[in-house]
Amino acid sequence: RVVSTQSTGKITAEEIYDIFGKYGPIRQVRVGTNPETKGTAFVVYEDIFDAKNACDHLSGFNVCNRYLVVLYYQSTKLYQKVDAEKKQAQLDAAKKKYGVDGAK
Repeated sequence: RVVSTQSTGKITAEEIYDIFGKYGPIRQVRVGTNPETKGTAFVVYEDIFDAKNACDHLSGFNVCNRYLVVLYYQSTKLYQKVDAEKKQAQLDAAKKKYGVDGAK
């Protein structure tokens, strides 16, 4: 239900509501304000199909002479990456502890 977008930092939450609201009821819009998140926004739709429709139609949409990059946010992928990195670090530590270099 969440759409993540990267755009110009000059767009307001009201403008995001206007642009994304055409694709269905919006529950929440969160706009990044600190230096790390400036230019990003999360748009939370009531219905997953509305979020998918917005992704399909708004990616590449021109706003303030910049093009939107619209993605369907998948938190599980983020956690899978973190878990994989954590497991790799554990494996590397075990190899070092037991003197295994992995070469055949």
